This record gives sequence, C-alpha cells and structure tokens, in this order.
Amino acid sequence: MTSTQSEQRAPGVLDDKMCFALYAASRAVTGLYRPLLDEVGLTYPQFLVLLVLWDGPAEGVTVKELGAALHLDYGTMTPLLKRLEANGLLRRERRADDERTVQITLTEQGAGLRERSDGIFASVGDAMALEPEEFTRTLATLRRLTENVTAYANRRG
Repeated sequence: MTSTQSEQRAPGVLDDKMCFALYAASRAVTGLYRPLLDEVGLTYPQFLVLLVLWDGPAEGVTVKELGAALHLDYGTMTPLLKRLEANGLLRRERRADDERTVQITLTEQGAGLRERSDGIFASVGDAMALEPEEFTRTLATLRRLTENVTAYANRRG
C-alpha cells in the first residue's frame, strides 16, 4: 500500500497519518521557538518576516514578494507588517514608480536584531538532534512535499 493510499484509509491511529505527523512536528518546532523569540520580543510569524528581510536585498522586498516567500496572503501580511513597523523594526513605503506597490525595508533596529537572534538556530538545531545528512534530507523532502501539494492544489483550482 502506498503512503497516499494509507492516508485515504478510514481513520485509525493518528501516528500512522502523515497529516498528524506534520502537524505534531510543526507544533513541536514552533513551540520550541516561542520562548527563544520571547527573549528578543518577536512572535514566530514576525521572525519569519525578518528572516526574509535579513537575507534579502538591501533595498528590501515588496509585500507581494514577502507574501509569496512566506506563503501568506495580503490580508495576513498587513497586520503582521503593521506590528513590526510599530515596533520600529521595518518601514513600509509606497514605491515612487508604482504607488500600488508597498516596499518593505529593515530599520537599523530591525537589522540589529539579527545578531541577537543568531543563537536561536543553534538551540533549535540542538533540540532537533538530527545528523547533518538527516537534516538536509528532511528539508529536501519537506520542500518537495510543499511543492507537490501546492502544484496539486493549483491544478484543482
């Protein structure tokens, strides 16, 4: 029986379901981040926004680009960005060449938070306790899973 067929069987033991394994892993990892991010005054979604900006171009990214990177819609992005802006971590500005486009850039304070957050990855990595090869393989599998499911959902409309 394939993994797809086992997902379609009648409800049984949760541990045999991919959906539950993904859900439980996600909750465990984001729960691990919570106290670490509390120390720097961020929520997990705010941290993800800053990750994109820290590794992005110096001129920042558009709200559309940020939403695509994080797989979030505009309605979810707006309050998140407003909160980060109110906390002095980023700026939202309409582009002069296209006023419909909002450009997101880090403030000095937002850029400085990167250094304070560096230890978070080491702590989470230690907790995951995966060998480097396992980590790389798991990451590749999760990316492929996301791409496959997204493509399937897009085909279905």
